Amino acid sequence: MSISEDRVRIEVADHVATVTLSRPDKHNALDIPMFEAIIAATERLAGQPGVRAVVLRGEGPSFCSGLDVTSIMAAQGGLDGVVESLEKDVPNFFQRTAYDWLRLPMPVIAAIHGNCLGGGLQIALAADIRIAAPDSRLSVMEIKWGLIPDMSITRTLPRLVRTDVAKWLTYTGDLLTGSEAEELGIVTWLDEQPVERARRIAQEIATKSPDAVRAAKRLFNDAWSGSPEETLGLEASSQLRLIGSPNQLAAVAAGVTKQPAEFVDPG
Repeated sequence: MSISEDRVRIEVADHVATVTLSRPDKHNALDIPMFEAIIAATERLAGQPGVRAVVLRGEGPSFCSGLDVTSIMAAQGGLDGVVESLEKDVPNFFQRTAYDWLRLPMPVIAAIHGNCLGGGLQIALAADIRIAAPDSRLSVMEIKWGLIPDMSITRTLPRLVRTDVAKWLTYTGDLLTGSEAEELGIVTWLDEQPVERARRIAQEIATKSPDAVRAAKRLFNDAWSGSPEETLGLEASSQLRLIGSPNQLAAVAAGVTKQPAEFVDPG
């Protein structure tokens, strides 16, 4: 699958990849080419050496306004094509557009502004950290179309809010401002310049051992709801792999000498 440059752009500098959803005239709404380009972007990043953090942003007035229903229905296959995609193995085509950000080995920071609705919110929820402009608009909007949110929201929203809050948002499709979303724990921080804040966080992460950062992401993703035996065992096994490794020793040396560490990126 190739990346459509008129839908998604990737720029990499100083170990940070900036991924830009680029359909600004449609508020980055999700048509089939956008779905394909987002999945292709995650596939490229998953195997791209040297990327230690990702900033995910939207070009134009919004982060992502959700599903382009008219375009999806008019696409080849129409409703039958949508049903066929849902019947395939999980994660299916639509779920991967959000879930693949969670599966990336490196942290993802979403910078939210304007509309972040429906599928757009589910994409943002799959990021490790979310920075939102106070006046951004967020909604679990699928109820508007008589549907449920099905782009991996079960792996993300329940880890951020109480079940009753998740149900309220899903049952009603109520709009939240960025400030309200931050109060509920859906958004990590508010910032008038969310992209700049996201880049600063990504740049800070990029100075840390990529082995330790990736191990930490796996730990939280895999152990969040496991039994004590499973989660404590994962902590120990992850730590054992890190202790004495070249990047761990480089981190120790940097801490002692007060000089920047020279890390080797995973292959």
